[in-house]
Amino acid sequence: MSSAAVKPIPDGMHSLTPYLICANAADAIAFYTKAFNAVEQFRLPGPDGKVMHACLKIGDSMLMLTDEWPDHQTFGPNTLKGTPVTIHHYVPDVDASFKQAVEAGATVVMPVADMFWGDRYGQVKDPFGHSWSLATHTRDLSTEEIQQAMATMK
Repeated sequence: MSSAAVKPIPDGMHSLTPYLICANAADAIAFYTKAFNAVEQFRLPGPDGKVMHACLKIGDSMLMLTDEWPDHQTFGPNTLKGTPVTIHHYVPDVDASFKQAVEAGATVVMPVADMFWGDRYGQVKDPFGHSWSLATHTRDLSTEEIQQAMATMK
């Protein structure tokens, strides 16, 4: 195959893809499968059994992950004592998806509620320290309507 035929963004991928670092990535793969119905696309195990690279499909998006690699200064949020990043996941039924994630072992950060911007929305933290927001879009609102609703919040 000539290099001209190679697609710069592979089929099934989007231009942005989260890449998570997890202490015990094999357990993370099992959790994401149970919590978010992830489907493992592939896994590249290292010689020591750790996950060097894996790719999961959640909904219509891909999620990449790896184990921690301290020799390369690659640490997950539990080791770092937090994360500044939240992965946003739109789902058809946020209440059912939220319940599924919590039953799989996620911790509730913010219970599901109707939000001023038109989503039904909640937040969880997974056992590996990653933050997730789950949402179902319920109302189409203009920017002005969202700003007005935000202004009335207490």
